[in-house]
Amino acid sequence: MSSSSSSELEMEIFQYIDGHQSDFIKDLKEWVAVQSDSVQPDLRKEVIRMMVLAADRLAALGATVNSVNLGSHQLPDGQDLPLPPVILGELGKDPQNPTVCFYGHVDVQPAKKEDGWKTDPYTLTEIDGNLYGRGATDNKGPVLAWINAVETFRALELAMPVNFKFVIEGMEEAGSLGLEKLLKEENQCFFSDVDYIVISDNVWLSNKKPALTYGSRGNACFFVEVECGGKDLHSGTFGGIIHEPLTDLIALLDSLVDPTGHIQIPGIYDSVAALTEKERKLYESIEFDLEEHKKNSGVKKFLYGTKEEILLHLWHYPSLSIHGIEGAFHEPGIKTVIPAKVIGKFSIRQVPHMDLSVVKQQVVEHLEGVFSRRNSPNKLKVSMPLGAKPWLADVNDPLYKAARRAIKKVFGEDPDFIRDGSTVPVARMFQTITQKSVIMFPIGAADDGEHSQNEKISRFLLFVCLCYKRRGENQSPLVPTNKHSQMGSFAVHWTFPNYCLWQTCCCARQTAKFQTCCIPLCTFHGVPTQSLTMSHWQFSFHYQ
Repeated sequence: MSSSSSSELEMEIFQYIDGHQSDFIKDLKEWVAVQSDSVQPDLRKEVIRMMVLAADRLAALGATVNSVNLGSHQLPDGQDLPLPPVILGELGKDPQNPTVCFYGHVDVQPAKKEDGWKTDPYTLTEIDGNLYGRGATDNKGPVLAWINAVETFRALELAMPVNFKFVIEGMEEAGSLGLEKLLKEENQCFFSDVDYIVISDNVWLSNKKPALTYGSRGNACFFVEVECGGKDLHSGTFGGIIHEPLTDLIALLDSLVDPTGHIQIPGIYDSVAALTEKERKLYESIEFDLEEHKKNSGVKKFLYGTKEEILLHLWHYPSLSIHGIEGAFHEPGIKTVIPAKVIGKFSIRQVPHMDLSVVKQQVVEHLEGVFSRRNSPNKLKVSMPLGAKPWLADVNDPLYKAARRAIKKVFGEDPDFIRDGSTVPVARMFQTITQKSVIMFPIGAADDGEHSQNEKISRFLLFVCLCYKRRGENQSPLVPTNKHSQMGSFAVHWTFPNYCLWQTCCCARQTAKFQTCCIPLCTFHGVPTQSLTMSHWQFSFHYQ
């Protein structure tokens, strides 16, 4: 293929994407409109409806789609709810081609406009180039980005010498119930020919500098229930003469963490790895603007005053957060009632080497000790309904080295190697069960507000196509891989003859079979591809 032919192909791809920007936005708007909140039982039908939409979207690409029934699960009140199916999709089965598996989820966190949203969280709304809506960045937007990129090549009838696999679930925000069992069952079948797994379910540390994520904290969620009787009581009749459950509960919650953020549960830090000098230096080199982070969060002051201390307490050390109290009056106005039963909810974000079973035991023993010292006749019950382990990858893995070289080539600077203070249990799950290399490559900015009010994704939503060259095959006389063809100010990095599409923020895996990876195209919602510049988030990979 000649250089002019490659330019024609490039233009054809760009024109298709530019001509379908409104379609891509329309698809995201349709998905955001589905209230696929997996946390609230009364919205489970919406989650299942969302899974049908996602399955239909894959089928429209020509993929073989299997919606696997996971059965049901029981809520704390004894109610049985159906689990949404997990979608296993396949596109291409050529044994001579590499196989890439993308994981994503289409369920979302709870959202109500009265919680502080500027817009209806389930109506995708554009403001100043940002698309606001629940699930826009976590994770419906990234899932659709993958699908739209594949659709582009399919629509243009371009050869796709790579096998695609998709795993899309609808219970990630509720602990991925049923997924682990399915992965184990499919490990020798569906995942047997997978070369690597890509997850884009987190964000950069800043709004400007790219990053590679190599670890995430785990999460142990707890309920602490205090009950005094079978009915609520009048505070004028019983106030001052009984042990009130809410008073007990507040004392229990207050015992968990001190004003500096230090967890007061005995032994909780015993398994935390000692901070090495190498890790400390890694934190020192990371670009992190405290003022920008304050602005993104909306708070006035952090518990710690330096970048290194902040990052250490986000990534290296565990944290404890109190999330709410069930059973207490929380509506506007005053209700002078003594609730009969209240449930406090909190979680511990644990770090590598912390054992979930040990953490649970430490929490239970601590709360029971505090409660016994209060000499309360009320009933105490502590449970851990959800637990996810932390994940840690090796930044010296060839995959991360390739990503680092690529980002430096495009951005002119090394990416930050970051951990995610939140929990992405599927990264560890996939890595442990399949024994495949897993990479997390965030495509969202730090101010996207995942899980928060006014969640958004930039209109410049990224599509990245990766191109691989087989080792030992002759190259066609095209633009050398160390050159760039220019279309306006948009740099396009090429390598041929055999190319295959893969889209995520960036992903590559070096094996004995493949050695070169680069980007043939990069597109963004709402921005003509011909006018893109480096500031619009471009990425490429190049193996040495």
